[in-house]
This record gives sequence, structure tokens and C-alpha cells, in this order.
Amino acid sequence: MRISVEDLTVTLSGRDVLSGVRLLAADGEIAGLVGPNGSGKSTLLRTVYRHLRPSAGRVLLADRDVRSMTPVEAARHIAALPQERGGDFEFTVREIVAMGRAPYQRAFAGEGAADREVVAEALEQVGLGGQERRSFAALSGGERQRVLLARAFAQKPDVLVLDEPTNHLDVRHQVELLALLRAQRRTTLISLHDLNAAASLCDRLHVLHEGAVVASGPPREVLTPALLAQVFGVRAAVVEHPLTGDPLIAFDHRAAVAEVARA
Repeated sequence: MRISVEDLTVTLSGRDVLSGVRLLAADGEIAGLVGPNGSGKSTLLRTVYRHLRPSAGRVLLADRDVRSMTPVEAARHIAALPQERGGDFEFTVREIVAMGRAPYQRAFAGEGAADREVVAEALEQVGLGGQERRSFAALSGGERQRVLLARAFAQKPDVLVLDEPTNHLDVRHQVELLALLRAQRRTTLISLHDLNAAASLCDRLHVLHEGAVVASGPPREVLTPALLAQVFGVRAAVVEHPLTGDPLIAFDHRAAVAEVARA
């Protein structure tokens, strides 16, 4: 299901954090948000999954404004994995993932066999099958991240909204997560700091800078040395990945160090 952002402005504490943003994640497409810290990526994602209300513009799921949906209806269509996770949860792994089935359950009805099957499948997908009874509070940061992703999968949404989902994951689990998202082919809007991961994973990239989208398109067209210098303030070459053929960004770390030394 397509999700589009039309002329979105979000004002927080009297300041426009986003201004006139337009972007698209087509049906079954993985669209990435990249940009420096403070460029508005998290604010945009929070607006998409209705945590924030825009001061102008709208977010459309297919052709429907997400603000016109009830919370339950929105939760059946959009699942989010935000950066802010809250504190330790005194729940088991299975209980956390089962929360993803709440939009489909009537009050006090409890879960059925279909819900239990979906929860088990979601845990298998993130590599935590057989870990259902572990305490969420006792997990490592990477394990918690995968449990929360499983909860999002358990919602069976049309759209996934993921804010830095590779945070706290080691290299192996980062690679596995990106492969899993690619295999699902579910409409996904994802923010990533790792530009090489974004280039490998995403069908389309939207580059945010100072609250505005400054470039959109396929990674190979968007991630140019000129844009990297303009938006991120780094010197880099863009070459072909020797294993996958994806764009691979080689940063000039010596230039960056020299720049800092001169400051």
C-alpha cells in the first residue's frame, strides 16, 4: 500500500522542524530517509505514524489521510519501531510480541490460535524462536531491538515505519535484518544513518536537510559526491560494491580529521 507525504509542515516549540516536505513510498517499496542529525527524519516518521500532528499538509495511506483513521484502524495498517523505546519492560519476550496483535482483538477476548501462530512466526523471522519465556528486561540492546521488530511484524501491517532499526545490532544481525526487510517487500519507510546500508536496502532515498527534502530518487542517482559534500560535509567517492553492485560510499576520513584539526 502506497504512503505519501504532501506539503508537510511540523512546528514544535514555535519552530518549523519540517517545512513543505513531499515524499513517497510506493506499494511494496522500501523508501529510506537519510540526512544529518537534526534534519527532521524522526519528526517526519513520528508524524507518519500519528504520534505528532502536522501544522500543515497531510500523510496519505493510499488516498486516505491517516489523521482520519481511528487509532485501532491506523494500527492495523501502520506498524512503527521508533527510536525511543521507554524503560525496561517487566514482560516476557512473547508478551511483548503479542502486543502487536492487540488491534485485531476484541476487548477482554484474549488471543486465539491465529494470534499465537502469528507471534511464533514473527519471533522466528527475527531469529528469536524458542526465546519466548525470556525476560525482556534481561535482553541485550540488540535482542530488544529484534523483539520490538517482531512486535511490528505481528501487527501484519501494510506499512512499516522504522526509525534507525539497526541501532544496537552487531554486524551479522544488521545484515540479517536488512535482508529480512528486503525479502518481505512490504511498503517501508525507514531512516538510516548508515548510508551504505541505505544504498543497499532502499529502492528510493529521500535526503533531508534542515527540515526539507533536498533530493529524492534511486540511491545511485541521489548519493553523489557533490550531495555528500553539501549535505553531510564530507569528502567521498561513490564506487560499485564488488559483491553486490550497489553504490558504495568510500569516505575520506583523513580529510575529515584534517578539517576538525583546522577548526
